Amino acid sequence: RRPAPAAMAASPAALRRAGNDEFRRGQYGPAAELYSRALAQLEAAEDASAEERSVLLANRAACHLKDGACSLCVADCTSALRLVPFGIKPLLRRAAAYEALERYPLAYVDYKTALQVDCSVQAAHDGVNRMTKALLEKDGVNWRQKLPPIPTVPVSAQMRWSIPSAQTPGANTPATAPQGERGGNTAAGMERARMLKEEGNEFVKKGNHKKAVEKYSESLKLNKECATYTNRALCYLTLKQYKEAAQDCTEALKLDPKNVKALYRRAQALKELKDYKSSIADIKSLLKTEPKNTAALRLLQELNRA
Repeated sequence: RRPAPAAMAASPAALRRAGNDEFRRGQYGPAAELYSRALAQLEAAEDASAEERSVLLANRAACHLKDGACSLCVADCTSALRLVPFGIKPLLRRAAAYEALERYPLAYVDYKTALQVDCSVQAAHDGVNRMTKALLEKDGVNWRQKLPPIPTVPVSAQMRWSIPSAQTPGANTPATAPQGERGGNTAAGMERARMLKEEGNEFVKKGNHKKAVEKYSESLKLNKECATYTNRALCYLTLKQYKEAAQDCTEALKLDPKNVKALYRRAQALKELKDYKSSIADIKSLLKTEPKNTAALRLLQELNRA
């Protein structure tokens, strides 16, 4: 179905709206064509904003993704991210396309980057869990060593996506946690929390779990983040502080109820505390999300023998 003649002579904004209408009707080819026309007009105009072009590229990428043209989706998302770095929608769409292309390390990096921009995006949490499982199966326990570097998202990008753009209201405002729902953190506080978590991660790599706990604890005072809780829980398990490990996993699960690491580590802690019933319940919850998780299946066998 071709776009209506009226749409062909319309402004970029009108073409985008017409494209959105076609997309909602499931007409992804015509929608992509309308977005392409809008892009061509904007690129011909010298005053076209990077944000407007990025929105259109991300929208066209969504059409490609729906049509299964994953390589075209990746190309459009990459162009959108060059114009406006760390946009949530192009990151998530490119991650989904990489996942469909079985390029799991690149999908993992994009999902993790999206979580730095907005840690409340459930699709990114789910994507990280799926990619972790896929990479573990493909590359074994050392899968992280084969990953490309994960970019550090500057605070300015985090703040940009938490505030709707004044120029284009509703045009590409991702679903993010409203301001004030991230523990009242200032931008500087969130950046400091991220740095402290990274310092904690470095201490874990060196085997200094006590020092890592200190860094994670400082980070959590500034920003209650799921990954920081599960990281500290791992340290507590290593230090045989099982009660503290279980508490941290409980806090992580309040933020992300299906978090695989939190469920697994709490099950480990509860096993050591001889609360076998609760430990089995956690493993069974985990297996609903990841039925073939080998570590969880092994732990369940141990618990059934206990």
